[in-house]
Amino acid sequence: MAKKVALLQGNEAFAQGAVYAGCTFFGGYPITPSTEVAEVLSNELPKKGGKFIQMEDEIGAMASVIGAALTGAKVLTATSGPGVSLKQELIGYACIAEVPCVIINVMRGGPSTGMPTGPGQSDVQQAKWGTHGDHPTIALVPASCQEIFTETVRAFNLAEQFRTPVQVLYDEIVGHMRERIEFPEPGELEVIERAAPTVAPADYKPYDTSFGDVPPLAAFGSDYRYHVTGLNKAADGFPTTKADLVDAEERRQIRKVESDEARAIIEKNEEYLTEDAEVLIFAYGSTSRSARYAVNELREQGVKAGLFRPITLWPFPEKRIVALGKQVKAIIVPELNLGQMNLEVERVVKGSCPVLAIGRVDGEPINPGQIIAQVKEVK
Repeated sequence: MAKKVALLQGNEAFAQGAVYAGCTFFGGYPITPSTEVAEVLSNELPKKGGKFIQMEDEIGAMASVIGAALTGAKVLTATSGPGVSLKQELIGYACIAEVPCVIINVMRGGPSTGMPTGPGQSDVQQAKWGTHGDHPTIALVPASCQEIFTETVRAFNLAEQFRTPVQVLYDEIVGHMRERIEFPEPGELEVIERAAPTVAPADYKPYDTSFGDVPPLAAFGSDYRYHVTGLNKAADGFPTTKADLVDAEERRQIRKVESDEARAIIEKNEEYLTEDAEVLIFAYGSTSRSARYAVNELREQGVKAGLFRPITLWPFPEKRIVALGKQVKAIIVPELNLGQMNLEVERVVKGSCPVLAIGRVDGEPINPGQIIAQVKEVK
């Protein structure tokens, strides 16, 4: 039987992916260039028994999804860079309280209002360091409409599996371009549900690490009652200032997404012609599409170029970049900002090869010619 197909915008594909993943609550505030996500879900969620609410502002939107998630719902908010800036305090709250939620950032130019209708990739470090304190970070960067659909499903899975906010970042180009989408059949893509408590309500502790680094989360409104706070806390959820408990909580929350075991689940990358590459292009989002074209052109000209495309941007794929840095003469990092992920690549390779940045912030995409020209300067 032929699969259902459609010609969808990236933003529309995201909304459909959220429905497939079992999203039952959306709380948001309209902002260019992500508004289509809200428009689609305002129609689709009620059909599935879900709830859609437009809040008074971005802060309220983030608060609403935290509250809904604690009732057991799979939740989503959609925004762009300025909205993510406003959400930061509550993103930090969701991190320390370990509330699963998905946040989409359709990136545009900045800072401030910047260029609302133009593309940007200048929020990638914000996804990691936007809220204060040490905290877990998972961020995905799909590069096509089909991939937006599948990575949206994976974002919900990771949020539920690791009990943490997951951010999905793609730029305005990918959000507004239209491509053919094949809808997977129900059950074709894995959909992970939240782990429920296995103990009686009287014995339940929301941060009981005897169950592992990701404790089961009960739903408000069920028989389970527990305390939620943005303070450091003990296993019962109530605040603590005991040094050993605070230290253990902070380290566990980082470990739950950055341990080797967790990375094996979370990290996802695509490599193209890297086996014998002498020059590596590290690119993500729409820029990776130009990079792939550039690699093909360079290969035809006898230059051994390859592409590393992170699909999971955070946690950063350190081990693989270290290995590739020892293999190649140079790494080129084209991105729609003035230098963000190139600094992360530099940090990881530790001087084993030069790291050369291509930055563009004029509202236009990086084209293959720019990348080819930079590669040809590598000695």
